[in-house]
Amino acid sequence: QVQLVESGGGLVQAGGSLRLSCVASGRTFSTDYMAWFRQAPGKEREFVAAISWSFSTYYADSVKGRFTISRDKAKNTVYLQMNSLKLEDTAVYHCAAGVNAGRWMSAYNYWGQGTQVTVSS
Repeated sequence: QVQLVESGGGLVQAGGSLRLSCVASGRTFSTDYMAWFRQAPGKEREFVAAISWSFSTYYADSVKGRFTISRDKAKNTVYLQMNSLKLEDTAVYHCAAGVNAGRWMSAYNYWGQGTQVTVSS
């Protein structure tokens, strides 16, 4: 049974930092893209960042320069380091895994339940 479990969310002041983790289990994901998406209240889920099997990284323009995605294949884990957080970063953050998925949400087959990130002023 494949599972993706996120952790690390919480409440942080604007300008602060958080590090999200997502542990995948059930099979190896070493050849998959792994990514983070987020969904704010009343808004559609949107792409945040992705990392390929060869460690190429991709970011949404809104987080470029502030967020860093990384992965540890041995631990089947993907991370999202979030710095200089803004109020508009408040959302539920979901990790996802998929083969050759890139930025395309529909290409991701496996999803976690999400972790809440709330940025306060």
